[in-house]
Amino acid sequence: MSDERISVLIANPSPDVYGSDLQMLESISAMTAQGWRVTVALPRDGELVPRIRARGGEVHFFDFPVLRRANQSAAAFAGMVGSAALAVPRLVALIRALAPSLVYVNTVTLPWWLLAARLTRTPTVCHLHEAENADSALVRRALVAPLRLAHAVIVISESAMTAMVEADPGLAGRARLIYNGVPTPPDQPAPPARDLPLRAVVVGRLSPRKAPHLALEAVGRLRQRGLALEVELAGSAFPGYEWYVEQLEQRAAQDDLAGAVTFSGYCSPIWPALARADLAVAPSLREPFGNAVVEAQMSLRPVVATAALGHLESITDGETGLLVPAEDVDAMAGAIQRLVEDADLAGELAAAARTNALARFTTERYNAEVVALVRELTTGVEVAR
Repeated sequence: MSDERISVLIANPSPDVYGSDLQMLESISAMTAQGWRVTVALPRDGELVPRIRARGGEVHFFDFPVLRRANQSAAAFAGMVGSAALAVPRLVALIRALAPSLVYVNTVTLPWWLLAARLTRTPTVCHLHEAENADSALVRRALVAPLRLAHAVIVISESAMTAMVEADPGLAGRARLIYNGVPTPPDQPAPPARDLPLRAVVVGRLSPRKAPHLALEAVGRLRQRGLALEVELAGSAFPGYEWYVEQLEQRAAQDDLAGAVTFSGYCSPIWPALARADLAVAPSLREPFGNAVVEAQMSLRPVVATAALGHLESITDGETGLLVPAEDVDAMAGAIQRLVEDADLAGELAAAARTNALARFTTERYNAEVVALVRELTTGVEVAR
C-alpha cells in the first residue's frame, strides 16, 4: 500500500494523559508526519482529546469495555465477558465503516478490539505497555492470550518482552522491541542549584504500585538524621484511589515530614518540576519501562530508582543512577543520602545518564521504528499469523 493511502485506527482505553496515553501521542506524531490519516477511538471525552487533535489525529467517541484489575472477581469478570460479547459486533461495524489500513490497539486491556480487527481481516498491532510477572502463571497466560490475534506486538522493554514470552512462548515471533520515545526538555537543562533544603521529586501516579509512600518514608528518615531535604510528589491518583492520597497526606503531616512535602498534582509539562528538583526518586514496585526516570535523566537530574524491570534497562547502577531493591526503604534512604552529600557523584551520574538517554530513548528514534513497523504491516510483508 502506498504511503498516501495509509490510515490507522487507534483504540485507546481512556482519555487520560499518563504513560501509555502519552506514548500513543508520540505514535500519532510519527504517523501524521508521514501524511497518514489517524483516528483514535476513545470511550469518552477527556484531557487527551485536545492533545490528539493538536498532533493531527481525529477522535471518534465509541463506548467499549476496558479490562481492569477490578474485573478479576467472578461476578465482575462475568459482567465484562457480557459487555465484550455485545461490543465485538459494534467494533466490527466501526472498523468496516472506517476501513483503516491498520488497527493499533494501545495496551492489552482491549482484547475485543484485536478480535474485531481479525474478524475484518485488518492488520493489527498491539502496543504492550504491561510487564506482569507477579500473578500466577494461569492469570499471566490468560492476560496475554489475546495477543495471538495481533499480527505484531510492540513491547516497550526487554522486561515486558520476557514477561510476555514466559507467559506464552508462542508470542515470541510477534514481538517487536521498541523502547518508549521520551521528549527532551525545550531548553538545555542546567545543573541543579543544590540550595538548602535540597528537593527530591517523585513523578507518577499516586498509587500503591508506584509507591510514593516509600519515598516519603525514606525522606522522613533522612530528615530525622538532620539532612535538609524536602520532597515533591508530581502526580494524581486514579479514580477510586482517593484513600491512598489521604494516607500520603496523613504521613506528610507527621512531625518528621511536616512542611517538607509538596503535592503538585498532575504536572504537564513535567520539566518545571524537574528543574526545581535536585534529584529524582522512582520508587515503583514494578515498572515495565519508566518514562519518569528517562525524563529526569533528560533533565540532568540524578536518579535513585528501584531495581524493578524497566529501570534495569534505563539505569546502570553506579554509572547512570543508583538502584535499590524494591520496598527497601533503608536502601532508598541510603542512596538518596549519597546524592545529597556527594555533589560530584550526583553530577557525574546525571551527566552520564543524560548522554545515555539521548542516545537510546529519543522520540526521533521511536518515531522511525513505529513508522517502519506500520509500513511492514500494511505493505504485505510477511508477519506473524
